[in-house]
Amino acid sequence: MINNKIQWFPGHMHKARKEIEEVVPKIDVIIEVLDARIPFSSENPLIRTLRGDKPVIKVLNKRDLADPAMTDIWMAHLEQEQGVSAMAITTQQQSEVNRIMERCRALAPHREAMGKNIRSMIMGIPNVGKSTIINSLAGRVIAKTGNQPAVTRQQQRINLQNGVVLSDTPGILWPKVENPHSGFRLAATGAVKDTAMDYDEVAFYTVEYLASAYPERLQERYQLDDLPETEIELMEAIGAKRGCLRAGGRVDIHKASEILLHDLRAGALGGITLEAPDMIETELVQVEEETARREAEKAANKEARRKRYLKNKR
Repeated sequence: MINNKIQWFPGHMHKARKEIEEVVPKIDVIIEVLDARIPFSSENPLIRTLRGDKPVIKVLNKRDLADPAMTDIWMAHLEQEQGVSAMAITTQQQSEVNRIMERCRALAPHREAMGKNIRSMIMGIPNVGKSTIINSLAGRVIAKTGNQPAVTRQQQRINLQNGVVLSDTPGILWPKVENPHSGFRLAATGAVKDTAMDYDEVAFYTVEYLASAYPERLQERYQLDDLPETEIELMEAIGAKRGCLRAGGRVDIHKASEILLHDLRAGALGGITLEAPDMIETELVQVEEETARREAEKAANKEARRKRYLKNKR
């Protein structure tokens, strides 16, 4: 079980959550933008709580960076949840972005029948491409975009002039990422600021997964004949191939880590998905067991302190 947890919850995100809670009752359809490479880890559990029984469109963005076969599996998995409609897009294709509005109309036909605008709200964690989608839908620059997370800081309402009104929200992470695997995947894909993560640890985690799931991609990208057995040796091999050497010929692991993560984010390794539904089920069981163990340990420590206190009082 991985113990390292990557947490990042700036103050403005807490404020954003409160604002969203106030607006949701007036919304017809919720659009949640996910990263197609990490559909579970980029899915904010707060949104499930906030939306109630509102229909939600799960938009798997950056499909061009993900494994197509895994994207199909994830869409089928997500649609098992009541009220969820899933679709995969890339903002490189305007026609795919436009399908979001078509899906909104399909989920709120009563609003069109009444001659009223469909009230939609777009949500998503930082750096999943939400702002780029908004600008594409509006046909003009409305939302700031950037490769760093947390660019959008305040809510705004946008009339798309096509029968749909879109409420934008800041990208919010949740206060505590319970699944440590999700923390590493969020960091690997750039959902948290690089200053909030240890590049080397994230790279070790990522390269270990890639060696298991996509070994041929690593071999091809870094011209490796064989893959070393450990993640540290593999990162050293990648660093050596890319000239990340320090004095004395030692490999600079940090530079090698930066190269690997930048290649992953840019799609230089090909279409890669970092998680699968069955993997997530196993991980969540582990998290539940670990949580139960810690609670039991905490209760035992509390009881031991109580007994010591009573003994000292005698």
